[in-house]
Amino acid sequence: MSGVGQNDWDPGIYHRFRGQRLRPALDLLARVGPLPKGDVVDLGCGAGDVASALHLRFCETQKARLIGVDRSPAMMQQARALDVYDRLDEADIALWTPDEAPALIFSNASLHWASDHQTLLPRLVAALAPGGTLAVQVPHQNNAPSHRLWRTLADELCPGRMDDVDLPSVLLPAQYYHLLETMGDVRLWETDYFQKLPPSEDGHPVRCFTEATYARPILQAMPDHESERLVRAYDELIPKAYPLSADGSALFPFRRLFFTVVRAGHGAPAP
Repeated sequence: MSGVGQNDWDPGIYHRFRGQRLRPALDLLARVGPLPKGDVVDLGCGAGDVASALHLRFCETQKARLIGVDRSPAMMQQARALDVYDRLDEADIALWTPDEAPALIFSNASLHWASDHQTLLPRLVAALAPGGTLAVQVPHQNNAPSHRLWRTLADELCPGRMDDVDLPSVLLPAQYYHLLETMGDVRLWETDYFQKLPPSEDGHPVRCFTEATYARPILQAMPDHESERLVRAYDELIPKAYPLSADGSALFPFRRLFFTVVRAGHGAPAP
């Protein structure tokens, strides 16, 4: 996770939906091909949810080092306890640079918290070893009711609170393609995950899912009485977009954007 000047992440709240959040990461990992020699970097590693899969895939077979990078002290504490990473760097993912050219920069659900992708993404690709891969997954959900409703209600109920809030955002898929196409082989795709969110005693499951991530900076920008009012209003309206099943669960379509870039140049592994 990348810090954006807000309070630290809460790993417990984030991991209430660990299975739903991990599936896209594993799908992205499955699309990474052979790698040259070099480190494997888990950029925006959070609590290390993908660490074991990365280690099994690349470090045990290719003897690559696994390096985690994240800005959240709370998340890094959990990642450190896994004892899987060879090194953990507490750093802003938007500013991080590797000591040596890595074979893989793997970024799952983190780069949408970093700004200026037009500069950041080419810099990450250029940092790779020739034939190395940048693999990225970001939510592409900002125009869905789950996310729009937070912004609409915040503007209506808490005027002015959103003025200085930096919300996660991404470019259009075609913008990423044209930004990176001259740097190597670009593969880009989207997937809609129809997730069954379990019932929650705390409120609507979609609210519980989104308040831990997308709505986090919105809620942190206002005093408790305003955030509580916003949450109540969201819970009241969100069932119109995501009706509850008889058991209190909710079917939640969530779109993810994926792309990989294999850096051009000599040193690429044989297919």
